[in-house]
Formats: sequence, C-alpha cells, structure tokens
Amino acid sequence: MPLYSAGVEYGIHCLVFLVGDGGESREASVRDLAELQGVPLDYLAKIFTKLAKAKLVVATEGVRGGFKLSRSSDEISILDIVNAIDGQKLIFDCREIRGRCALFEGKPPAWALDGHCSIHAAMMTAQKRMEEALAQQTILDLARKVSRKSPADFQTQVGQWINDRREKKGSAPAPDDQTIPVTHVSD
Repeated sequence: MPLYSAGVEYGIHCLVFLVGDGGESREASVRDLAELQGVPLDYLAKIFTKLAKAKLVVATEGVRGGFKLSRSSDEISILDIVNAIDGQKLIFDCREIRGRCALFEGKPPAWALDGHCSIHAAMMTAQKRMEEALAQQTILDLARKVSRKSPADFQTQVGQWINDRREKKGSAPAPDDQTIPVTHVSD
C-alpha cells in the first residue's frame, strides 16, 4: 500500500501544469486540469481546496477564473504539496515491543528499555531523509524535468489548450463549465 494517496500524484501533476514558460504561473480551472489529465473532477476539486488552504494556489475571479500558483514555482516544494494534500504522515509507528521478549517474563530489565528504540531511530532517520529529499525539489524542478523530456512544443500546446478553453468560457459560458469554487477555506 502506498504511503501517499493518489491525490498527491494528482496535485503534483496539476501544479506542474500550472507552471508556464519561464517558470511563471499559468491559470487554469479545476475542470480543465481534470480533463487535461483524465482525473476525477470532484476529487480534484477537494485537492484544490486543500492546496488553497495551504496557500500553494490562489483562486482567480471571473468567468475565466481558476487557479494559479500563489508564489513562485521555485518556492513550492514537493513536500509542501504532499503535506497540504495528505498531511504529515509517519512511515513507522513504534509499538515498543522491545520490552515484550518472552525471556523477560513480563518484567523487562532496564537495559532492554534504556534509551531510544534502535529500530524506531532507524525508521525516523529514513523519514527525515525522505522528507529532506521532497523538500529539496520544487514544482519548478519537476516542470523543467517534464519540459526536457517532452517535445519542444508540448508546453506551448498545453498553454494553448488551456487558453482556448478559457477563451470559450469568456465568450459563452455553459452552466456546467464553470470553475469549481473553493469553499470554506480559512486561515
């Protein structure tokens, strides 16, 4: 079972698509991002509520409104996104079984419980390293990796696709094609 939810993957992919040319933020609706990637709209709307609450994205006003990054793409780490969507998760929950050895007959000696559990300490070191690795990578880093891997005009095509959708909304918005609003976002 994965440590992080599918929502983390969806959120990171969406924020990569919000990074435009030169690392500048582009604007897109949740509906457009869901359709662009083939992910569930309702679930993505909940993810964007969390991202907005964490101040990683900001909602924009108007018929063509949507979301954009709330700060520079080189200031939003992957760990920021993970924590916003799934919260801080521990990879290990120590149950302190070191004192339960049958040889202790229910009365563990002091040496068995002295100090930190070595297994717990090893797992916390792993947790720390994983979080450091996620904190060192930004959404801009990922967007650049995607850009290097994709054809030269892919980013331009994505931007054009999103802009075309926004233009259609501005000229004749359909009732079912509105931006999903972020509700109940508080500090």
